[in-house]
Amino acid sequence: MDRTDQETTGGIRIEGLRKRYGQGDTAVDALKGVDMQVGPGEVVGLVGPSGSGKSTLLKCLGAIIEPTAGRMTLGRDLIYDDGWRIPDLRALRRDKIGFVFQAPYLIPFLDVTDNVALLPMLAGRPNGEARWQALELLQALDVAHRAKAMPSQLSGGEQQRVAIARGLVNRPPVILADEPTAPLDSERALAVIRILNRMARQFDTAIIVVTHDEKILPTFKRIYHIRDGVTYEEAGEGRGFD
Repeated sequence: MDRTDQETTGGIRIEGLRKRYGQGDTAVDALKGVDMQVGPGEVVGLVGPSGSGKSTLLKCLGAIIEPTAGRMTLGRDLIYDDGWRIPDLRALRRDKIGFVFQAPYLIPFLDVTDNVALLPMLAGRPNGEARWQALELLQALDVAHRAKAMPSQLSGGEQQRVAIARGLVNRPPVILADEPTAPLDSERALAVIRILNRMARQFDTAIIVVTHDEKILPTFKRIYHIRDGVTYEEAGEGRGFD
């Protein structure tokens, strides 16, 4: 797929991405020219040992830190080309990138519906419309019956489903999931990955799952390995999600 095709179809593409910390003799190259492409509707794994550059790559993809060089295309937007090409990075993160973390980080004093509806409300949507959209996602994720519950009343699996709904609520072209199954047992971990695959297909979302969780590795059709700031790709087993 060439660059023009990728910008038409969406997903995420990074080319020659580099990140250097520091200067001179103390400089550290955390990323040394990373290439990665994830199409809409696709879920890929990103694995690597501690210190390999996973966290730095995720922060660059999430527009949290600025790369040193390279190019990133997100959805149909060129967002970085040896410098940011998007003037409002906060709006980019809010509207174009969904985040799912190891811990759900739900707001304890808001009920489930408002935890999910908060982002579209902050984006300017009417409260009623935002809550309706939240309920629609909660229904799709089989937690609509907990819509009025507080986070403390939910199980760990339910909290993670609500966190996924929050990541999807603005229909971002990309979701970055950082160890989303780490606190879960095998059954719940596989259920989360099934949900991510279903949501990716339903909303044409490109999803990158950073993981050390060996029990979910066979679920990926493609896996990117990162070591010493460089990535390489291998075909995964992709079991159970066709």
